[in-house]
Amino acid sequence: MSNQSIQTVSTSGDKLKIMLAVVAAIAGVVGFYALVGQPKYVRLGALVGGVVVAAILVLISQTGRDLIAFAKESVREAKKVVWPTRKEAGQMTLVVFGFVLIMAVFLFTTDKVLEYLIMNVILGLK
Repeated sequence: MSNQSIQTVSTSGDKLKIMLAVVAAIAGVVGFYALVGQPKYVRLGALVGGVVVAAILVLISQTGRDLIAFAKESVREAKKVVWPTRKEAGQMTLVVFGFVLIMAVFLFTTDKVLEYLIMNVILGLK
């Protein structure tokens, strides 16, 4: 695991790129709905074009580069995970079911004992 420092300071250029990306994405959605009378491929072109421009603007900003670095590091860490075999997974599942069964019996017994104590012994209703 890398120990990269987290930086929250971004330049005004990066902020401008992010704002322009938001505007481009909104423009793509607005264009999709504004071109109601046009063929579907024109409307989809406006939507996809706005989203693609927004993605490009985000990815060329420092925030986008940090996101790509984070994604690459996440994939690298996920590759280090040791997954259980089918037999181990089955055994763990049986242990969980066994524990749930034991807890169900315990809670049922506790509930019935408390019900008996409250209804019969304390209140004398039965």
